[in-house]
Amino acid sequence: QVQLVESGGGLVQEGGSLRLSCAASRNIFGSAVMSFYRQAPAKQRDLVASITNGAITNYGDSVKGRFTISRDNAKNTVYLQMNSLKPEDTAVYYCNAAVTGYTYWGKGTLVTVSS
Repeated sequence: QVQLVESGGGLVQEGGSLRLSCAASRNIFGSAVMSFYRQAPAKQRDLVASITNGAITNYGDSVKGRFTISRDNAKNTVYLQMNSLKPEDTAVYYCNAAVTGYTYWGKGTLVTVSS
């Protein structure tokens, strides 16, 4: 059974920081491309950042220079460090694991940035 469990969301003031975590099942983590997506109300779900099992990273244009994705293979966990948060970063953040032929999603964690 594959599980992705996000944590670390919450309410933060503009300019603040949060760190999201996503713990994944051991049976997929080692080979998966791990990503965070986000979805704001009435908007589509967009890629925030991704990291391969070789630690190659990719970021959405709106978060470049502010967010950092990393992974700890020993803990089967991926992290998203979010700095200089803006109200437009407010969204539900979803963890995603992509392995050959399959995609898995977490249930999401809400991040709210107040101005």
